[in-house]
Amino acid sequence: MRASPENTGITRNPTTRGDSGVTGNGKAEIVPAGHEYCGPRCWRDVWKAPAPPEGVRFRILFVCTGNICRSPLAERLTRSALGPCPAVQVISAGTHAQPGLEMTGHARRTLVRLGGDPEGFGSRLLVPELVADADLILTATRRHRAESVALHLAAAARAFTIAEFGTLARAVPPGRITRHRDPAHRARALVDEARALRGLVRVDELDIADPYQGSRLAHRAAGRSIARALAVPLGLLTHSQDA
Repeated sequence: MRASPENTGITRNPTTRGDSGVTGNGKAEIVPAGHEYCGPRCWRDVWKAPAPPEGVRFRILFVCTGNICRSPLAERLTRSALGPCPAVQVISAGTHAQPGLEMTGHARRTLVRLGGDPEGFGSRLLVPELVADADLILTATRRHRAESVALHLAAAARAFTIAEFGTLARAVPPGRITRHRDPAHRARALVDEARALRGLVRVDELDIADPYQGSRLAHRAAGRSIARALAVPLGLLTHSQDA
């Protein structure tokens, strides 16, 4: 078992590792604590930012009904895009979930087709503590958004449907997000910008249809809708400042 990366940074050797952010002058570079094993799929430019405080600093919560189709699709696609960087936690829950269930077979296969990994997933019930702790709540439908906010009223300002957030993110000037190097700062900036655009940007489709007990094609359609909605927000969060 490898040592825990939580307490100290380590030195990368650029002659043996090709990870993003290593300098090209042949010198080793100190990696912020918690990022030692992230590799090239970590948040871009993390090495150029000051070492962040230890632990999770931004939490994203996806919500649907049973937490076996839509919200785990969104959770695992987001994890795949962001990589294992510890600054941001991504989880999901269901308003009527039975804890500990795997994703449905169609949902698992859809996720794999989209580039996500379903391994190790277990459903969880949405409880007030999850909503209160989340910095961004993204729900499959308006009903899920309302049910989430009912558990913690102060979360209303940071709760959106997945499709709504994707539409609002497309209207945000990219530089307002990508100017931040720190991953948590980027995420918070994106939430603030999206919130400011509510009521100003037209959102035609707010909900992701429930594919549960539906066909393979219904699951694929839901997966594509989720992936399209998340494409711009995740692109803003992971865009390299050097690109």
